[in-house]
This record gives sequence, C-alpha cells and structure tokens, in this order.
Amino acid sequence: MRTDQILTRLERVFARLDREPERPAHLQTPQMSRHRVVLLGSTLAFYLAIVVAVLTTSWLVRLDWQIMFFRPYEQWPQLHAFLDYLVVLGQRGPTAVMVAAWLGWRSWRQHTLRPLITLGVALLLLNVTVGAVKLGLGRLGPHYATEIGSAELFAGGDIFPSGHTANAVVTWGILAYLASTGVTRRVLSIVSAVVSLSVGATTVYLGTHWVSDVLLGWSAGLLILLALPWFEPLIARTEAYVFDLRELLRRRAETGRMPAPVVSALTPLLSAGGKWQLRPAAGEPVPQSVPAGVAATAATSAAATTVAAVVAVHSSAPRATVHPAGRPHVIRSERTPVTPAGSRRPAHTDRATARGTAARPVAGG
Repeated sequence: MRTDQILTRLERVFARLDREPERPAHLQTPQMSRHRVVLLGSTLAFYLAIVVAVLTTSWLVRLDWQIMFFRPYEQWPQLHAFLDYLVVLGQRGPTAVMVAAWLGWRSWRQHTLRPLITLGVALLLLNVTVGAVKLGLGRLGPHYATEIGSAELFAGGDIFPSGHTANAVVTWGILAYLASTGVTRRVLSIVSAVVSLSVGATTVYLGTHWVSDVLLGWSAGLLILLALPWFEPLIARTEAYVFDLRELLRRRAETGRMPAPVVSALTPLLSAGGKWQLRPAAGEPVPQSVPAGVAATAATSAAATTVAAVVAVHSSAPRATVHPAGRPHVIRSERTPVTPAGSRRPAHTDRATARGTAARPVAGG
C-alpha cells in the first residue's frame, strides 16, 4: 500500500522555493565557445562602426536630428505618462536592487555566491566601459544641442552611449546568463531583450537621447554579457576566497580569539543557514540540542509553575493590618473651628447705609 503524500500545486511551488540541503552538482558556468566569440566580434565591430559614424558626422547624425525635430513626445502625448514609468527599468539604482534581491535569494538557496559576484562584476564592467566613453566623447543630448547638424561631441556632455539602455541590457540580461536550464535561459533572454529595446526606444521618445546613443548602449551592454565567461575564473576564485575567510573567522570564534561583541555580530553570517554553531571553549559545558517543540513546551511549563508558586505565596501569607497612627481625642469645645467666625454672607453696603440712617418724619405743609 502506497503512502506517498500528494502535494498540491501551491505546495510544490513552496517546496521549490525552500533551501536545498547542499550545493547542487549540476550548476554549470557558461564557456567562451566559438559561437560566443563570433557574436562578440560582430558586436564589437558594430560598436566601433557607430562611434566612427558619429565622429565623422555621417548619415547617422542626420538621422538623429531628423528624429529630434520630429519630437515623438509631441506626436503621441498620451504615452508620456506611461513611458515615464517604463524608463525606470533602465535606471541603475532600482534595477540593481531588484535583481540583487532575486540573486541573493538564489545564492542562499543554492549555497553559492556566484550569482551575486557575477552581478557585481557585470556592473563594475558597465560603469568602467560606458563611463569612460561617456566622459571621453562628451556628447550633448538633444535638449542641450547648440548647432543644428552637429554631432555635439567634446562639449562636456555624458549621454553617448545611453546608460539607461546599456544598464537594461546588462541588469536584465544577467538573469538569462545565470539561468540553470536551457528553457529558462531562452525565456529570460527574450524578456530581457524586450525590456532593453523598450527602454532604449523610450529614451528616444522622451528626447533625452539620440538614436545613435541608444544603438551604442545596446552594443555596450551586449559586449559585457558576451565577455562574462572570460571572468568566470576570477568569480570562482573570489567565491573560494570568501568561503575560506568565513572558515577562518569560524575558527577564530571557536578558539576565543575574537571579541564577544564581534562574534555576536558575525554569528548570522558565519552560521551559513544554521549548519554551524559556536562551540564552547574548553572546560565549558556543552549545550544539549533540544527540539524546538520540546523547548517551547518546557519553557511554557516552567513559566506556569513559577506563576502558580507566586500566587500561592501571596495567597497563603498572612496580611498585616495597617492602622493609622493614634491621635489625641479632644472635646467639641476645644476643637478649632473650621469655618471663620461671623456670617458667611457677603456684605451689602446699601443695606448698611439704610440701617445707619435714622428715619425722619415727613414735614407737613
């Protein structure tokens, strides 16, 4: 007779969200294959072609000005409110926090730091490469252009390439890069492509970027994703170093070579999800592990016993009767009057005057 428990769909979802007992063995890192190298070379050539086209003030710059004079935000003003929110998906701060939260959960669940370290490496590459080109070329945006038909280069700007577009490609594309299955990777690749294309087109609609800025931003983000397999050895060494440092801190905590406040602060990080516990020093009693339910029941029973004992002591002990201190008895005639002497009625000056005046007879004619 089979007694296997049949899980509902919701229970299966929560079971997949729970932490795995150990690091999965099937986790594979992308390799720099020949197909990836070809894509990387093609994207790099496209990247350089856009830069040259802008530097030489070619047809691409004329296209930039034509779209700028078209003013899409005036052609379709009903889209402005929605696209103001959509462009947030390309801002580095909000997107980095959302993706880091998801990858942090994956790191906890799979006992690995690779997702978070990979995100950090990708964002670092993004800031260095895109930021250097922005500051080096110094292009002004459409709203600050000064000469019609000019490429607006070396004028102190910082919009070429588009940071929103490049950030959308890297931040959302990193989810597809770290996917554990082929189906998930394909689905997330499509989602990240749609998001990055939408963010780039939105910046053109709002007039904050030229079309060439967006094209270069797409290329810059894709170059970073394609080059990430070259950094996998560095990511692995960084993860191994962090784990070795954790083991070193554990040994120092167990041997008492760390101050107690520091040990208390680092215990959540060193416990690794509850697998490690601080061992007492030599000569100290070893605490016995008690199941959570038994410990809770014992604590409740002890508290009830204590309360009952306190109530019994208070109920059985005789209460001392407290009497006020005695006072000497005085007779009524010796008591101090409470009210002042005399009448308590207010004085009436008119009546006093009437009483003090003698009655005079009425004189006759």
